[in-house]
Amino acid sequence: MQNQVSKEQGRCLLQLARESISEKLGEKPDKKRDEQGKVVDPALQAQCGTFVTLKIGGQLRGCIGNLEPVGSIVEGIQRNAINAAFHDSRFPELTAEELAQVHIDISILTRPQPLMYRDSEDLIAQLRPGVDGVILRLGRYGATFLPQVWEQLPQTEDFLSHLCRKAGLSATAWQDSHPEVEVYQVQCFEEES
Repeated sequence: MQNQVSKEQGRCLLQLARESISEKLGEKPDKKRDEQGKVVDPALQAQCGTFVTLKIGGQLRGCIGNLEPVGSIVEGIQRNAINAAFHDSRFPELTAEELAQVHIDISILTRPQPLMYRDSEDLIAQLRPGVDGVILRLGRYGATFLPQVWEQLPQTEDFLSHLCRKAGLSATAWQDSHPEVEVYQVQCFEEES
C-alpha cells in the first residue's frame, strides 16, 4: 500500500479525531499536539481518501469519509471525525456524554482502481475478503464498504448483496446488472479498548 503511515502517526491521527470532536462539543483544545509538530509531518500531508468510524459498545454510531482525496490526511481526518459525530444522517448528533464511550477508528485509503470482471463468478473470484474495500455503482446508485465490513460479512455473496442494498439496489444487482466495481485498500488505526 502506498503512503504508509507509522503506528505513532496513526495514534496521533486518532488523537486528532477525538480532539476535533471534543473541540466541536466546546471543550478546550490540547495545544501539545501542535507544539510537537506530529500532525504537520510531511507523510500526513499526503492526499488520500479517509474515513472515520465511531462505535459505542461495538455498534456503529457514525461513519463518514471520502473515497478520493479532499485535502491532506490531517484535514480529512479532522473533517470526517466532525462529520461522523454530527452529520451522519443515520444518527442524532453525538453528545458530550457519549464521547467518553466512543471507540474511534480511522482508515487511510489507496486510490480506488476499476475491477474488470466478466460475470458474477469472476467478480467473486477477484475480490479479496478482508483486504479490498469495494465501491459498487449502477447508474445513479452507488455505495461502498470498507475492508473492515468483511468481519461482519465474510461470505462474498452476502457482502455484495448487502452492498447492493446499501446502494438502493436489489440484493441481486451484482449478479443481474453487471455494476461498475472499484476496489481499494486501507491502512486502519483504532483506539485501544
